[in-house]
Amino acid sequence: MKGYRISFLRHGKTSANEDGIYIGRTDYPLSETGRNELTEKFKTMNYPTVGRVYSSPLRRSLETAEILFPNTGIMIADDLTEMDFGVFEGISGKELAELDSFKQWICGGIDSRPPNGESGREVLTRCLSAVNSIVLNMMNDGITHAGVITHAGIISNILGAMGIPRYKPIELGSDFGEGYEVLVTAMMWQNTGTFELLGKIPGDFGLSEEEEDFKFSEDENFDFSKEDD
Repeated sequence: MKGYRISFLRHGKTSANEDGIYIGRTDYPLSETGRNELTEKFKTMNYPTVGRVYSSPLRRSLETAEILFPNTGIMIADDLTEMDFGVFEGISGKELAELDSFKQWICGGIDSRPPNGESGREVLTRCLSAVNSIVLNMMNDGITHAGVITHAGIISNILGAMGIPRYKPIELGSDFGEGYEVLVTAMMWQNTGTFELLGKIPGDFGLSEEEEDFKFSEDENFDFSKEDD
């Protein structure tokens, strides 16, 4: 049965990431450090060859796509943009921890919304719709392997909702320029709306598939409420 691979990758580092600031929809470019780190990873790690890249519309994702997939066409997927953190954007995590409104949001569950922002359910709904559109686009255009460049919280929640075997989003963290590969089959997708989680990417050059450690780490803690991406 024909399968379709998707490589979900987190964008590179920004100055806000370096300062621990919540930026959400605020459109930061990659920092110099972020660019250098991605360039080094591209040279030393084994990124997949893909037929198309789907990217969040934010600059940090588009710039990452250009570095990691320099000769590949990029399609913008607006619904893969970062969560809108509303009034919390531009504030450091340390400062936010002192705000009652932030504490209320953190404890409020998936339907809780930051002031002037969006709820976790709203984010997840649009992201799952985006993935469905990407899969259908790949099938229609005969793209068997695609890259998706987006944000850590977006990746972990998509994989937590659609991935088999099941993992909690908090277990599916991604470092900058890294992420996970999944396999979509037509039958599995049409019957259950799920895909198979294959493992972490990228791998190291010089290692065989058997030698690479593709086990998921359970000590990485990312979800929408903790993401300063």
